Amino acid sequence: MKSKLLLVPLFAILFITIPALAHQPRIVDSKDTIVLNPTVSKAYYGKLSGDSHTYTINVTEAFNLYVGILMPFYEESKKDVSAEIYKEGESIQVLGGKSADWKNMFEFFGQSTYLKSGEYKERVDAGEYTIIVSSPNNDSKYALAIGETEAFNGNEIINALRVIPELKRNFFNESPLSFVKSPFGWGYILIMYILAFVFGLLYRYILKTFAKGTVRGVNNNIGNYDRTIRLTIWLGLLIWAITTSWSPWLLFFSGFALFEALFSWCGFYATIGRNTCHS
Repeated sequence: MKSKLLLVPLFAILFITIPALAHQPRIVDSKDTIVLNPTVSKAYYGKLSGDSHTYTINVTEAFNLYVGILMPFYEESKKDVSAEIYKEGESIQVLGGKSADWKNMFEFFGQSTYLKSGEYKERVDAGEYTIIVSSPNNDSKYALAIGETEAFNGNEIINALRVIPELKRNFFNESPLSFVKSPFGWGYILIMYILAFVFGLLYRYILKTFAKGTVRGVNNNIGNYDRTIRLTIWLGLLIWAITTSWSPWLLFFSGFALFEALFSWCGFYATIGRNTCHS
């Protein structure tokens, strides 16, 4: 019960910081995208590669249509992406473009800076809506925001954790390491470490209970040399995780290595009945 209570404030970190993201992140790998549930906020990240990108919305009743166009901020940004909105083939709004007033916008959730140029927000009738994203040479990166209703569940949180490091690296030309500065980033590390510690304590308790009086059931089974090795493993796995994919497995085993070093106890050694505590 105590271990479950410990997890509550850490999961709260994720849900408290979720509204700062607002949009569910999606990486676009096709020039044609069907937008489902257009009122739910999503951000489509793509790169034009010789062709414009088309987003299609089909609705059977009136709804609130929100569209915003953004670009990643860095010195060589061209500020040339446009998003033209059509209803039944007729243009109703153009956002962005080279003549637009692009402004910097810092996004706290992912700790990244965008260029933003205009938004469209109207109550519209049923029908087919098409949004065409393009640039003069069709070679620019962009983020297309559609919908305003925030809707995050467990799957969307996991997806965000998977997508954000990739966006850092490939969309913003940044190191995924900068995600550490976000409450969502370090909250994610804390959660994985708590899970690793809970697993370690539970496993050690089981062995102490059912292997009492044997080498498998001792409180401490590694000495200073082995503790130093596990501290090295902890740091190495942590650096590997936060500078690449933020893999939950890397973070978990990093946390477990730290647990072993702090408690002078190795789960693998306990399993095979080895003890180096006094070596």
